[in-house]
Amino acid sequence: MIEWLAMARWSPYLVGACIGILIWTAFLLSDRPLGCSTAYAKTAGMVEAAVSRDSAKTMPYYQKITPTIDWQWTLLVGIVLGALLSAYLAGTFSLLLIPPLFAAQFGMDPFLRAAVALAGGVLLGFGARFAGGCTSGHGISGTLQLSLVSWVAAFCFFAGGILVAGLLFGFGGGGG
Repeated sequence: MIEWLAMARWSPYLVGACIGILIWTAFLLSDRPLGCSTAYAKTAGMVEAAVSRDSAKTMPYYQKITPTIDWQWTLLVGIVLGALLSAYLAGTFSLLLIPPLFAAQFGMDPFLRAAVALAGGVLLGFGARFAGGCTSGHGISGTLQLSLVSWVAAFCFFAGGILVAGLLFGFGGGGG
């Protein structure tokens, strides 16, 4: 086996360069940007269609963003499978019901944890749809195309991430 595939941590510079090559290749071969958040919306539409096909067909959003399995959806599957394979090869794979960092911040109450996780997921989904894309869509594909909107969105992603991390874990670097 190639030894670098089993590394638990890779150089962020190498990974960044590889992502750059990946996005150039994606544009070259498909003339489409990489992004994932639309696939989540499509998945919600597929669930909606399974529950009430007529309701999903009449929703204007699902007429614009058709709930189908496409290349973005398979990209999500690839991300999950790639992460599992990477963790397995590196020997770091484990199943955690409650990650220690999450438990330290929100305690052991299952209802509070579920509420926080649901609220975070809803906010992320809303933000990605409101911004017209996710971090990979704007931060990688959009900035590559020199889109001003994507540069502003990427700046906001980083600023928001720094702010929330500081609020949750303390700005002093010593933890919350």
